[in-house]
Amino acid sequence: MGKWQTKEQLVDLLCNLVSIPSITGSPAEKQVPGYLVEQLSSLPYFQAHPDHVRANPTEDDRHFVTALVKKEGVRDTVILVSHFDVVDVEDYGEWRKHAFDPKALTPLFHANATDMPAAVQEDLNSGNWLFGRGTMDMKCGLALHMSMIERACEGEFEGNILLLTVPDEEVNSVGMRAAVPALLALAEEFDLNYKTVLNSEPMFTRFPGDHNKYLYTGSIGKVLPGFLCYGKETHVGEPFAGLNGNLMASQITCALELNTSFCEVVEGEISPPPTNLIQKDLKKEYSVQIPHRAVTLFNLFLLEKKMEDIVEPLLQTARQVADQISQSYARQASLFAKTAPFTPRDLSIRVMSYEELHAYAVKTYGEERLSQLQAEAVANRGDKDDRDMTIELVDQLAILCKELSPMIILFFAPPFYPAVSSRRHPLIQRTTAVMEAYAAEQHQVTLLQQNYFGGISDLSYAGLQYPAASMQPLVANMPLWDQGYSIPLQALEAFDVPVMNLGPVGRDAHQWTERLDVDYAFDTLRDMLPRCIHSLLK
Repeated sequence: MGKWQTKEQLVDLLCNLVSIPSITGSPAEKQVPGYLVEQLSSLPYFQAHPDHVRANPTEDDRHFVTALVKKEGVRDTVILVSHFDVVDVEDYGEWRKHAFDPKALTPLFHANATDMPAAVQEDLNSGNWLFGRGTMDMKCGLALHMSMIERACEGEFEGNILLLTVPDEEVNSVGMRAAVPALLALAEEFDLNYKTVLNSEPMFTRFPGDHNKYLYTGSIGKVLPGFLCYGKETHVGEPFAGLNGNLMASQITCALELNTSFCEVVEGEISPPPTNLIQKDLKKEYSVQIPHRAVTLFNLFLLEKKMEDIVEPLLQTARQVADQISQSYARQASLFAKTAPFTPRDLSIRVMSYEELHAYAVKTYGEERLSQLQAEAVANRGDKDDRDMTIELVDQLAILCKELSPMIILFFAPPFYPAVSSRRHPLIQRTTAVMEAYAAEQHQVTLLQQNYFGGISDLSYAGLQYPAASMQPLVANMPLWDQGYSIPLQALEAFDVPVMNLGPVGRDAHQWTERLDVDYAFDTLRDMLPRCIHSLLK
């Protein structure tokens, strides 16, 4: 019967995986690879081939796991990719102590159904749902992939199956970025020809109340543009003698928040508009000096735009904001001057990219001075995350070049997820058609093909849809590039494997009501995944 083949076995495996509270960056995240290697190594195939299952190190002492089931003389290989980290559980409130125990949490939710949101009550009454952090996102996918590996060990598939499961998908994708060069090395070591990277992230709703079921042939891209706003310091009693950085940042936020001109439409699919993720001033303590330096950062989704198509519209938006601030300043200063002995000054705000600021700093202060400044900032990083460290590097450079102020500086912070779409790849087109027909005929399920998985995923690192050189506008404007963050662009360009995502049905990812449709996952999808793999290897 096997270890992970029945619905009951898969529920138990999922609950065991969820019980490890593998929040991204936590000590428990580092426990998962050992558990997985132990479980996989219990299979007879891996006892006979112990070097085929490995815990591979990342640059920050975490590990991703690879497990290869190889048929003699066969090259074609399907990669099953998943992640084992989860977001934190602060949102669970009084239920927090049960967040990683689905078999305890689910009955509690049933017992308190009248206190649950309406949509949760509907699912509690109508189906077999399992609640808990990581049940849908995405330890169910990992459990199913382990089931597929076990079937591969028994010789079910005509090709090779490589399980890849990684840490850190929820923050910076350290695991997947480290995995790509390792996958290239594995291909050379075992003479593998990668056919597809198959993910099993859960389906994401496209709108509230969306109950459609999707198969994805790509994954949405994401970039994190930021604007450091450097005004002019002054006492609050003389506000017209300075320029408030918070004013500048807030106006940029107003101009970019939900700005649909930054949306892309590809074959009827539209990317969500930009939204703010961080906005703050950079004063270290309270005083009656205005906060003359502030920063604002945005989530910006990508489908088919190149980086060069992103930078200029962002700069143009900042220029428009700079003009509006100057005009507003002039109006208010003129009104104030009517009742006070005050002569308004002209206000002109410079807009530039980080690349331009850096070039000015090199020319004015020398490469050695800049290298020393950056080295000191990195050495004193402390517990700053990649966003805060990026802001610190831009801020230090702006302070050095304060003679250019007032100014607005465009930069990019990690993480960056390239958009990827395999909708035109013949193998993916054929397999999509096969799965749509199989789901309808065998399970009365309508699968709708979507070009892009909208939840952001590690499929972004399965290749590049444009040459690596096209990423130069990103690289040149990301201060942390090669100083703590980078993407193996050349490896991605060499890897270039088509992608698919066929996953379970869930609800409310990253919320305390996160839940998994157990029947769909471990009845319907458990049957469909092998059919998908067979088609990809055909």
